[in-house]
Amino acid sequence: MCVLAHQHVCLYFTGGNRTSRVQQVELSLACNDLVALGRDRKPNALVQVAVIDPHKQHLVSHACTEIVEANKDPLFLTGVTFPSGYPETLVKLMVYDVKDKNQESGSLLGSATFSVGDLLRTKDEQLTLNLRSSDGVCTAGTVVVSRLKMGEMEGVEVDHIATNTPSHRCPLVCEPAHHCCIDQEETLLTGPVFRNPICKVYTFQTSNSKRMIVREQMEECTLSFSIPKQLLSLYIQEDISRVQDLTELGELSPHWDNLRKEVITRYGGIIGSYQATLAELNKITGCSFKPSCCKAQKSLEFIPINLHTQRMRVSCLKKTDAFYDIVTVGAPAAHFQGFKSGGLQRLLSRYEAEKKSFSTACQCIYYSPEHTAKAQEVLSITSLLQPLITSLADQLLQAAQEHSSPGLRDALKSLSDKTEQFVHTLKDELVKSALLALHAARPGYVSKSQKQTAVQGHHQGHISTDSEQNQIPVQGLSGQSPATPEPTVMCNNVEGCPSPTGDEAELVKVKNHDSIPHHKEYDEEEWDRVWANVAKCLNCVIAMVDKLQEEDDSKQESAPEQQLADVITSHTPGDWKEQLYPVVTRLKECVKEVVEKARKAMTFVLLQEAVCSLPQGFALQQRRDIVFSQALAALACGFVMRLYAGMQDKGFLKQLHLVGLVAQFESLLSTYSEEIGMLEDMEVGISDLHKVMFKITEAKTEDPSDLQPFLCGGRDHFTVEVPLPQPIFQTLPEEIKNGRPLRVFPVLFNVGINEQQTIAERFGDISLQERINQKNFEILDAYYKLLSEKVPLECLPCFQAQTDIKELLETLGQNVVTKKRKNVEILWIAGAICRRLNGIRFTSCKSAKDRTSMSVTLEQCALLRDEHQLSKDFFVRALDCMRSRLTQGDTWQWEDPEAGTVTENKPASRHFYPIALLLVSSHLLVVWLILSLVFLLAKYQ
Repeated sequence: MCVLAHQHVCLYFTGGNRTSRVQQVELSLACNDLVALGRDRKPNALVQVAVIDPHKQHLVSHACTEIVEANKDPLFLTGVTFPSGYPETLVKLMVYDVKDKNQESGSLLGSATFSVGDLLRTKDEQLTLNLRSSDGVCTAGTVVVSRLKMGEMEGVEVDHIATNTPSHRCPLVCEPAHHCCIDQEETLLTGPVFRNPICKVYTFQTSNSKRMIVREQMEECTLSFSIPKQLLSLYIQEDISRVQDLTELGELSPHWDNLRKEVITRYGGIIGSYQATLAELNKITGCSFKPSCCKAQKSLEFIPINLHTQRMRVSCLKKTDAFYDIVTVGAPAAHFQGFKSGGLQRLLSRYEAEKKSFSTACQCIYYSPEHTAKAQEVLSITSLLQPLITSLADQLLQAAQEHSSPGLRDALKSLSDKTEQFVHTLKDELVKSALLALHAARPGYVSKSQKQTAVQGHHQGHISTDSEQNQIPVQGLSGQSPATPEPTVMCNNVEGCPSPTGDEAELVKVKNHDSIPHHKEYDEEEWDRVWANVAKCLNCVIAMVDKLQEEDDSKQESAPEQQLADVITSHTPGDWKEQLYPVVTRLKECVKEVVEKARKAMTFVLLQEAVCSLPQGFALQQRRDIVFSQALAALACGFVMRLYAGMQDKGFLKQLHLVGLVAQFESLLSTYSEEIGMLEDMEVGISDLHKVMFKITEAKTEDPSDLQPFLCGGRDHFTVEVPLPQPIFQTLPEEIKNGRPLRVFPVLFNVGINEQQTIAERFGDISLQERINQKNFEILDAYYKLLSEKVPLECLPCFQAQTDIKELLETLGQNVVTKKRKNVEILWIAGAICRRLNGIRFTSCKSAKDRTSMSVTLEQCALLRDEHQLSKDFFVRALDCMRSRLTQGDTWQWEDPEAGTVTENKPASRHFYPIALLLVSSHLLVVWLILSLVFLLAKYQ
């Protein structure tokens, strides 16, 4: 929960400038003396609101209320919101008697027309209109339209709103306003990232017979497309750079050269595919989300499905407004590629098992995923640190030229820190081992054992290396687990040499006690010397700077007072620079030499990893890129939304830079059929988000293009830079303004709730769900412990519920290990913990429609009950109001000007979500299961 401060930071930009105020008008509707067509019954009233298009002279559907059953004087809980452009537009209200809401059929009782401008010009901002029947003769009752304000019913007993009670009449809803209208500028998120807001307003009763105004607002996010497009560009750049590194490896033996060419060809295919996808995305303009009907479209496979933000704002009399945010998105998964072979988690496990045997067949070294990740990390860090060290060395020389002691000390400190980080990164046996393997892959390489055999005269010419006879173990890697086989290196003369036979083959099989490959021109200790030279050169630089400063201090102390100025001016500006230049230049040369060797070594590691993964590994990498793109777009959207909301919360900002935020993904996927593959994809995609950092930057201008988040990095690490306007940026803590990386801790909890999950729990396997929940509970528990150590609990938000977070975690831990069908308590508790921890909430199902809308609306009503005393009698009705609308995947059509003319004798199509739809009777389940088995037997016979 977030509390709106009185002076909330405004984040609105229109054409690069902040708008002064968003003038939205909220209306409440009520009817009196409705006459049903059947005189012996009371109507089930519903009001449909349409706008009369002045240009096309037809009706455009705008909003619709809930159905109030069996009441001739209904007061509708669902209000109507009009944006600022509507005051002079005609609005038509059509009241229907809905006889059967399941069949969505009803008869028109009457209609009335007014303009918003007329309403606002009245003294009490209220209109009472007569409802005219379709023939214009009969009066079917009246409709009361009033502007919705917090003070309009102050002092009125709101228990009269219980309109389902036949004996109660609707009170006047137009009491004079004693308070100003709520500032809508604080409600909206609209700005450079969020767009196309859709607003709904409700009026509910509290347990103390007061009332609350609840506003729902859903928006699209431009990051749905901008983040995937930036990510694709980074993927293309990274793969092009990898191809360049492979080309610069130098001359390799025919065997390795052919493998390199094949890997480069594979990379070329991925680059071409990504470039084509990026070109297609660049053609799309004006769209900011992907509907669920396009989830299997190849050109949109990197785009998240139905990504929306939703905010519920609660306004109560004499209380500070509170709001609750949530992001809804379809499960990040590779829908275009399908799930016949499972999802990423299963495919990666199978792939790692097959890669070991494939490495033997291809005569490659097998590197574990940890070693591959380390190689990518070394490449990434060295590419960042080398130019930084060079720049700092130049700053040191510049300070020496200016004879600035403070500047010299500052530059030396920065140079020392970065150089020590550089040396520490390369202090790994993986680099040394890879250099040995690379030398073994050069043309003409002969191992020590082969040279000894040749000296003994057992055979002449080249010794061929068969796949099983010539695998020579390489020195083991430090920290390698016993379960990981030691890497092996083959002789490079694989092609063009006859296979040994007879005694020659037996001699080749003899293992020498020294199994490390040697080269006549390669010194095994060369890497240690080159790597150590960097530290030695840094020590020389430090010693020289200390010497220069000591000499300068001693001269100043020994000089008489009257000659002090002469001593200072006698220094030649270039003296310090001339003495420092040789050692600084040597440092830069050593760093350059180390980077060249390490880059080639790590590139050769990645070459062998790519060779072992042909061709399946490249397809898996593409799938992983797709899933990660969808997950990252959702995370960036949620982070920006949460940042905007907490801009003035000092406790939140402290938590943000000291620890980071938890991002809790709630999944409603079943563990049955293809949704198992979706969940396996989603698990890997959410887990990969741990390599994402955020950074807050100061925007160059307030132009919307300069306020869009920017993505940088590579597959091993990404940084999302979020620019803020200068006035807002200056209010942030110094740590954030100085560019401290902000961490996010992603966690995923899944509980299937549909009928397919019923089948999985009775006849299938739910171990995947259990493992995911247990693993992510441990992550969440570790985050809380870290937060407790670094941030005072007073920084966390306050809730009405008094349950301690530690107690909630204990309850969650018990639930994740409890064998219970459809244990939705896991989701409830995890969501509550996330809100208590200032976290970011996400809800997902297959397409972010039916199940997602059910979960979000139920959570919102529960929050109103627990935090804002929503009356128990109103809980079900409030739930019906929020669910009585189009599904979330189609909410963008609510105010679509292309929606067409409203039918005069039937309300617009609506979807209702009773909880019973989630349940399946045991008899129907048995019938369905039998039919499924018959179908499967017929299919596979």
